[in-house]
Amino acid sequence: MANEEDDPVVQEIKPKQQKVELEMAIDTLNPNYCRSKGEQIALNVDGACADESSTYSSKLMDKQTFCSSQSTSNTARYAAALYRQGELHLTPLHGILQLRPSFSYLDKADAKHREREAANEAGDSSQDEAEEDVKQITVRFSRPESEQARQRRVQSYEFLQKKHAEEPWVHLHYYGLRDSRSEHERQYLLCQGSSGVENTELVKSPSEYLMMLMPPSPEEEKDKPVAPSNVLSMAQLRTLPLADQIKILMKNVKVMPFANLMSLLGPSIDSVAVLRGIQKVAMLVQGNWVVKSDILYPKDSSSPHSGVPAEVLCRGRDFVMWKFTQSRWVVRKEVAAVTKLCTEDVKDFLEHMAVVRINKGWEFILPYDGEFIKKHPDVVQRQHMLWSGIQAKLEKVYNLVKETLPKKPDGQSGPAGLVSGDQRVQAARSKAQQNHALLERELQRRKEQVRASMVLPGVRIKEEPVSEEGEEEEEQEAEDEEPMDTSLGGGLHSRLANGLPGGRAAGGDSFNGHPPPGCAGTPVARELRAFVEATFQRQFVLTLSELKRLFNLHLASLPPGHTLFSGISDRMLQDTVLAAGCKQILVPFPPQTAASPDEQKVFALWESGDMSDQHRQVLLEIFSKNYRVRRNMIQSRLTQECGEDLSKQEVDKVLKDCCVSYGGMWYLKGTVQS
Repeated sequence: MANEEDDPVVQEIKPKQQKVELEMAIDTLNPNYCRSKGEQIALNVDGACADESSTYSSKLMDKQTFCSSQSTSNTARYAAALYRQGELHLTPLHGILQLRPSFSYLDKADAKHREREAANEAGDSSQDEAEEDVKQITVRFSRPESEQARQRRVQSYEFLQKKHAEEPWVHLHYYGLRDSRSEHERQYLLCQGSSGVENTELVKSPSEYLMMLMPPSPEEEKDKPVAPSNVLSMAQLRTLPLADQIKILMKNVKVMPFANLMSLLGPSIDSVAVLRGIQKVAMLVQGNWVVKSDILYPKDSSSPHSGVPAEVLCRGRDFVMWKFTQSRWVVRKEVAAVTKLCTEDVKDFLEHMAVVRINKGWEFILPYDGEFIKKHPDVVQRQHMLWSGIQAKLEKVYNLVKETLPKKPDGQSGPAGLVSGDQRVQAARSKAQQNHALLERELQRRKEQVRASMVLPGVRIKEEPVSEEGEEEEEQEAEDEEPMDTSLGGGLHSRLANGLPGGRAAGGDSFNGHPPPGCAGTPVARELRAFVEATFQRQFVLTLSELKRLFNLHLASLPPGHTLFSGISDRMLQDTVLAAGCKQILVPFPPQTAASPDEQKVFALWESGDMSDQHRQVLLEIFSKNYRVRRNMIQSRLTQECGEDLSKQEVDKVLKDCCVSYGGMWYLKGTVQS
């Protein structure tokens, strides 16, 4: 520049290691400044006595230090732009620093506090001692410092901090935005050449000129990860080889239909190449592709929950995948019992490929893809052979009873080793129709035996025809006697109906597990009565739905062949609850409630033998007329009925036994609908 010599450089500041500290004054007269807080900070930092070494000589925090940090490692791609008179002037940047508040004064306050504490302790000890003991001092001469030791000392943190503290401050003067000096400095950002001849060489296309202006940085490309750990960039993904694209997608998604995979990879990708690549990183389950276990759990990894090595985790996850080739449902307890893995690991396996259904188990997350099965039978056959090998390995490791994969019948659209839900329903219906006539004959024979045993000698029983009204009542009663589903598997393939084999379900002295009247003293009734009494002693209020859930859990904990596996109907369970001293509370549910019929049947223990029985009975009577109640209403009603001022602890105990709070209102347990 022409006038560059008239404006010589007075001082050039080159920050060491790209670190700058800027100390700025604070306007202590500003109304937003808290003077008491500033005095307190100055007192904590400098103490009561101010000297030359004090941070705040005015005994007031009147300045703030800002410390720089490097905002980016490569500044060659950045420039300062100034737009003026239709022209864009760019100036390259050689360094970018970001200033942040420094709180080093807090470290000084902590140091002052420790010094005061040490001085107080030393003063106390000197008062206790009459005179100090004479101690022997050993004098040692330091060895000459080697060059290697000197380099380590120079590069140490303490040395750098000391050098940084010794560096003198450079006083700066601030010029405002409209100041003439600022305007003069801003002129340096403008190109001083004429806009004529120099720009005629820029004949390249905009994209080429942009590439020249901002070339790709080799360092950033080198440091760029191959694939993000949690977020996928599709633009970056498509720059990778096809095998890596498939592996990254399957590792992130874990379960995917083949059609979705093709749509993500793009229409220009050959499906045959994708089929070859997907079989290297995934297995076919119900027509969908599930990522292999060794992709998720590499060789040297371990479980974050239990520390189990990757080999054991892969075996457990393969077992879960194999179970889903047999059925759409898997029970977590069965998987944990076989694999001997902790609950968190098993839950991780299932969450990769299934969703939980209440009171049913874990269902495979995607529907069965029959279209892929029909279109690629060769791939299905190859996957069937792989699963046969995995099954043999699992049977050997886990000592499983040998189960052969079901063969695919002619015309079946499903894959080998998979029976669809519709096929299970059809099989169950046909089996029920075959056994219907046999069950009817067996039931009639047992009725005749009971009738013959009740006939006395010389007495004839007159049989009257049953009216249509009586037949309807019997049909309604039979519907009420429908047995409760207490099977552990929950699948249609189960050979047990309420715990009994199909051929024995109608045998014995009970039908569908409901014993005839007068059988209250049977072992089944006694066991059921004991379960009901123990359950209601722990939980005073239960819906029928919750009681059935607890009963299913109780059955799961019993050994095989227990008497309760003989089958328990809903009506038998309700009769046992009423016989155990409980009462049904007719809670007035709102008309728009989403509660099921079993959730609307509420039972409560009426008398437990403790001091709170009367309080609970008053509370239950309140909820027999109200679906939800406020606490003050419950408090006043209890005081009115019991004739005494109840303490807060007694009211809390009654509410804890029977109710739950939601949205400021109180509901009986199990009745709240969020």
